[in-house]
Amino acid sequence: MFFRRPVKPSARIPALLCVLAALLSASFFSAGSAQSGRVLPQTAPPPQTPTPPAGPSPVPSPSPAASPSPAPTPAPTPDEDGEDIERIDTDLANVLLTATDKQRRFVTTIAEGDIRVLEDGVPQQLLAFQRETDLPLSLAVLIDLSASQEGVLKDEQEAARAFIASVLRLRKDSASVVSFTGITRIEQPLTDDRDALNAAIERVKVLYNLKSPECNDEDVAEEVRIRCLTAVWDSIIVTNREILSHTPERTRRAIILLSDGDDTSSASKIYQAVEDAIKHNTVVYSIGIRDNQIDVGELKKDYLRKVSEETGGRAFFPKNKAELDAAFAQIGQELRSQYLLSYAPSNKTPDGRFRRVEVEITNPALRKQKLRLFYRQGYFARGAATTPRAAETRP
Repeated sequence: MFFRRPVKPSARIPALLCVLAALLSASFFSAGSAQSGRVLPQTAPPPQTPTPPAGPSPVPSPSPAASPSPAPTPAPTPDEDGEDIERIDTDLANVLLTATDKQRRFVTTIAEGDIRVLEDGVPQQLLAFQRETDLPLSLAVLIDLSASQEGVLKDEQEAARAFIASVLRLRKDSASVVSFTGITRIEQPLTDDRDALNAAIERVKVLYNLKSPECNDEDVAEEVRIRCLTAVWDSIIVTNREILSHTPERTRRAIILLSDGDDTSSASKIYQAVEDAIKHNTVVYSIGIRDNQIDVGELKKDYLRKVSEETGGRAFFPKNKAELDAAFAQIGQELRSQYLLSYAPSNKTPDGRFRRVEVEITNPALRKQKLRLFYRQGYFARGAATTPRAAETRP
């Protein structure tokens, strides 16, 4: 909030220490499930600055040429004998679709013959069309803990707990809790344990505000200074790569972002956060909220709309507790009112390029209703390179 992005640490680390750090990092990730309290450095595509918390020993972030670090496989594993749709082919393009009418009610009566899908303007043949109600959910509640959230955090916590209680299905869905300032921290790895999730939501707090001397002292240590910053886009990328990307394919991935969108320190740009979410098939729902008593910064509605709508989600801007509760309720309902559209792209070129997707209503009766459709705006074809992300551990 008060400082520019921290300067990256010196790259002059002895070669032997680099090797040992890499071996220790790999050993940690292969050990099993994620641990709560993990602090994740902000590495972007280009790499971001490592962001250690006070106390723990950091693991250096990888360079752009670094190889991927193995990541833990979250639990629980979705039911394999349920009513979930099976992916026919790994080359299929899958699109999650939600439709609402003029009264903003969810439309759950659309049939396969009512729509058509175009990729880069070319009509595609649907191979699967199914309601996604029963497909497991993998969620991440991503909470901004910068100074602008201090006055609204309690309401956010209450609404998030109610959301978890109403949406999470035991032994079917999983959720995680992640917080961020200038660093990103896993408060609770993926689980279906509501008590554990509620405890993680309850314990987050804003540590540094406008009056904190640490945030006004240019000589303060970097591990403290970075907690006075806000890295929204980095946190989305970290959450996707460290948590949601390691969930089984037969899940729907979603991030619930609680923030004002006022990014002060991300090494990545908003378009990179959008691209990363698309690559990992993650829908981002933004709840734009901030403490109105804070006169530094602002609510970035356009940015939050962009990151949500381009990934197939929506942005909400509640003005009070009732509207905040309603936003969470609507997200929960939307997650239960989706359709899955699958097709084999007619363009088979593995060029790694972005393919724009459009879904159109072809049924004349439905067209008259002027339904509003929500879906991700495209995907990246095979061949696109991705940059891995490392993590740090706090005992």
